[in-house]
Amino acid sequence: MFGLLARNSVRCSRQLALSRNLSSIHELKKTSLYDYHVEKGGKMVDFAGWALPVSYPDLSHVESHLHTRKGVSIFDVSHMLQLHIHGKDRIKFIESILVADVESLAENTGTLSLMTNEEGGIIDDCIVHKSSAGFLNLVCNAGCADKDLAHITDRCQAAVSAGLDVAVEIKPKHSLIAVQGPKMSSVLQQGVEGDLSQLYFNHTALIDVWGIPCRVTRCGYTGEDGVEISVPDDRTVELVEKLTSVSEDVKLAGLGARDSLRLEAGLCLYGNDIDETTTPVEGALMWTISKRRRAGRGFPGADKIMEQFLAKPKYGKRRVGVVVDKAPARPHYPVLDMDGNVIGEVTSGSPSPCSGKNIAMAYVDHKFIKNGTPLQVKVRKRVFPATKVAMPFVPTQYYNPPK
Repeated sequence: MFGLLARNSVRCSRQLALSRNLSSIHELKKTSLYDYHVEKGGKMVDFAGWALPVSYPDLSHVESHLHTRKGVSIFDVSHMLQLHIHGKDRIKFIESILVADVESLAENTGTLSLMTNEEGGIIDDCIVHKSSAGFLNLVCNAGCADKDLAHITDRCQAAVSAGLDVAVEIKPKHSLIAVQGPKMSSVLQQGVEGDLSQLYFNHTALIDVWGIPCRVTRCGYTGEDGVEISVPDDRTVELVEKLTSVSEDVKLAGLGARDSLRLEAGLCLYGNDIDETTTPVEGALMWTISKRRRAGRGFPGADKIMEQFLAKPKYGKRRVGVVVDKAPARPHYPVLDMDGNVIGEVTSGSPSPCSGKNIAMAYVDHKFIKNGTPLQVKVRKRVFPATKVAMPFVPTQYYNPPK
């Protein structure tokens, strides 16, 4: 099974494609760690127009995945779009394009949010933090960077024309690395003076890491405890070398492991599991919209989203977790009811290195979303038994404040 996983790891995302030749890699955008990746033997691929490592020679895909669950892995996520939103009307502006309750966030905390269109579809999912320095920090997906920036800029220009005090700035000359795994805190603590035990999930702080000025945010895309570190481009290699030198538990990791880790954690991949044709209701993401935002609305598509959310009887599709017997499910494989009727489609799927099961996300008709519901998945010309299950597939380990 896991040999199949390693061979097919790239297929989990439509955006992951092995490069055909070296010239195609040279034409791609490169992060500040590109030469470092090549030096370390990273297998470089095209991801959303960026040259990024899918794996390294010291660990297979499965080994890298499992290492992240027990040690520390470093991922280069510098391809993500980093923005600052300035001005006294920054919160009013950001709440006009995101569903997040940014007004209620404490300073130096943040949340996952959704950028929606007028039809209630999801333009992108992103992370927003409210900085005590008087701006908002927004991190968006690389695959959506161009359309997100155009959308946000257009909305900002309209807001300024309407008299709002707001400005959008691309964070200049900064890279982003994700340091993920249960031993992250003990490793990173060696390079900082402050107490990382006070930096909880989705909290952010300006911290010198081995003397390098960074923004450290406790979050990630693996389901493990971890941080994302925004670091000046010209000191990114220095930071990564410091991290890898302090402990043998620290390994470099690539896109292949990142994709299977996020799937086990039940996290969406934009373009596969959510897009502009799916709503927060259908995507099982209504938890991103607080009671205040549901009541006041004020974000694009709010009326359509709330109409769908409040509808009785329920209707439409929903994103669910599925475990398939005997065969791995892949995107676009049909999901069937027990009578053989097509009721949905797989959007992400692979064998799970941690559970040993074939896991998948799928959209199915809302009548089939109860845990334990028997289903079937058509894999090429054969049909295999499946079961609707709760997500995440593997328990998450986010570092939350004590209750």
